[in-house]
Amino acid sequence: MSIFNFFSNHSDFASGIEQANNTSNAVLLDVRTVQEYANGHVPGSVNMPLDRLESIKLNKNNPVFVYCRSGSRSRQACRYLRTYGYSVTDIGGIADYRGKLEKGV
Repeated sequence: MSIFNFFSNHSDFASGIEQANNTSNAVLLDVRTVQEYANGHVPGSVNMPLDRLESIKLNKNNPVFVYCRSGSRSRQACRYLRTYGYSVTDIGGIADYRGKLEKGV
């Protein structure tokens, strides 16, 4: 467990993935860099780096589950997306995730 997860009040990352997978029309959003995403991401996730979030074009009716490496960028992304009317859940950081990962873009 990373120090970021220790101080987090978010549920376990794997539980967040499961919740996203079980939510109708959910979008699993990875806000890490393109390179981080290519090195390993949760299958089915969409990459939109935090510094490009202003160009996001998602249906605001679809719930968005956001993650990054440690949870810091996902928190920032969630604050930003809520401001623009998105329904978001911060599932934290992938750093300690031991589930299936996909490589490439």
